[in-house]
Amino acid sequence: MMQIKLSTQYITSWILGLLVFTIGLLNLILIHPVPGIVGLVLSLLFVPPVNDFLKNKLGFTIPFAVKIVLALFIFWFTLGISDLGDVIDGWLR
Repeated sequence: MMQIKLSTQYITSWILGLLVFTIGLLNLILIHPVPGIVGLVLSLLFVPPVNDFLKNKLGFTIPFAVKIVLALFIFWFTLGISDLGDVIDGWLR
């Protein structure tokens, strides 16, 4: 049972990392370099190899619940407040 939980967290972390990376890349290309670079750097916090690096080298990890909250905040900010949300809305119309 524990193996399934770790596997689910592992896969979810990779998916969230890829989604945040995509948002950062779209911001970098379509909007402005600053939010794009911030998004790209934040996407690193989600991927398991970086989490392993933080654990081995610095002695701490980012809890999975914090990753979920951070991802929700990034999605809310990007799609609700930032200019990228407006660009995406324009494409859908």
